[in-house]
Amino acid sequence: MILTLSYIVTSILFSGVLLLTIVHFYVHLRTQGRLCNLIPGPGKSYPIIGNSLDLAGHPEDVWNFINRTSIKYYPVWKIWLGIWPVVTICHPDDVQILLTSTKNLDKSNIYDLLHPWLQDGLLLREGEKWRSRRKILTPAFHLNNLREYMDCFTNHTNHLIKNLKAESGSNGVIKELLPLLTKFTLNIILESIMGVAIEENDMEQYKQSVYEFGETFIYRSFRPWLRSEFLFKLTSKGRQYQKNLKVLHGFTKKIIEKRKQYYEETGGKYSDSAMSADEKDLQPIKANQKRLSFLNILFSAVEQNEDVDDQGIQEEVDGFIFAGYDTTGISLLFTILLLAEHRDIQNRVRAEIEEVLADNNGQVNFDNIKHLTYLECCIKESLRLYPSAVLISRKIQEDLVLKHCYVPKGTIIILRIFDTHRDAKFWPRPNVFDPDRFLPENSVDRHPFSFIPFSAGSRNCIGQKFAMLEMKTFMAGLLYNFYLEPQETTANVRFTPEIVIRPAHPVYAKFVPINRDSS
Repeated sequence: MILTLSYIVTSILFSGVLLLTIVHFYVHLRTQGRLCNLIPGPGKSYPIIGNSLDLAGHPEDVWNFINRTSIKYYPVWKIWLGIWPVVTICHPDDVQILLTSTKNLDKSNIYDLLHPWLQDGLLLREGEKWRSRRKILTPAFHLNNLREYMDCFTNHTNHLIKNLKAESGSNGVIKELLPLLTKFTLNIILESIMGVAIEENDMEQYKQSVYEFGETFIYRSFRPWLRSEFLFKLTSKGRQYQKNLKVLHGFTKKIIEKRKQYYEETGGKYSDSAMSADEKDLQPIKANQKRLSFLNILFSAVEQNEDVDDQGIQEEVDGFIFAGYDTTGISLLFTILLLAEHRDIQNRVRAEIEEVLADNNGQVNFDNIKHLTYLECCIKESLRLYPSAVLISRKIQEDLVLKHCYVPKGTIIILRIFDTHRDAKFWPRPNVFDPDRFLPENSVDRHPFSFIPFSAGSRNCIGQKFAMLEMKTFMAGLLYNFYLEPQETTANVRFTPEIVIRPAHPVYAKFVPINRDSS
């Protein structure tokens, strides 16, 4: 009996090993595997698991491993993520070929791990479904709507400045940046795009769930065996993941329900009065301007049967709230850090701000903000060094001939924006903060795909003008009222890979009020 059981166990193990061996050789010897193996990459690739061991460590170690590998194998390299070949590119010529391809628009299966949260929204949609949804949503970011968003931007900027001044003595106040800035950007996206305000406790719970979901996303991305929903749900991270999903969806459902109630009560008309930035209870924003909210557009599309249903509304609200607050908050964080660290540049941009705003009592509006050209250069240079979204990933639908390699159909390709923006062949002294790079005279003949913080091509960021207007408004107000002093250098900031680039530790800056009465 014991011998029979031992024989059965041995047979099962042998069969399992044999099956895995067959799978390994099939994957690596078929056309796709052979072509991908011609691309250089780190040598520690093992049967079945590939390079997963290199990516299964601490998040900071993973970030450093990817950076070292990118430098060593520039401009293109590959790893095996289990049985899936992953090719990473960064050279602008290769980037241009990928992002202008009309055949390779689909997101890779790396994004499948976002599907339980964002489902079939614009971020993850593919093909004609993506085109039709993009067409519906584009009016929310037309010029007229951007103009109407300015009051929201300035009101929340002034509110934050007022609070900072209340906390500051003559020597200023030191603040942790990420909580401060993401609260600001989340308020902005909720009020301007969604047309609601929400209680602070709910916002904090939502932000924490976004953070934990991002950690889990990266954790699973580098561990192919956890892609199975069944196995993942058995782990402690899987159980926490389910709790986070419940919070994330509950947050947006609450927003949709309130806004939908107001939409039905008003017959889908524009809102008609203003709400204080101090308001705490969730309720529809009633703006004096004739502004069409993002949610109004979706509700109208449902009524007209335009490829949107109640599920579609949930998908887009989930996607746009996340994309509209977290990325912008991170971008503002690094802009503040860099300007605090480079006092000469800070003084120069402040001089521009004071000159432009002199005739309007220090207030930004839609007409004078266009003259803050050097401020825009500073923000762009910050986005070059620290793009919020550090990568884009696509699944190659048909063989793709790049300048530096041949990528066969079915391969996952990753465009690492972080490396594209620091390519010394296109950016002299690439690690130096130099906003002058973006002055018109210095931007002539620059490769159009060497700077892509909002992606490029047909799947570029739909809200990029909104984000830049928001960041310029905020930074103008901040620099008009405060000197920024560093508490650490950007060189000492450690990073962790998540859905967006994120410091691995709290980072701080000091805000010192400018006393204009004595000037």
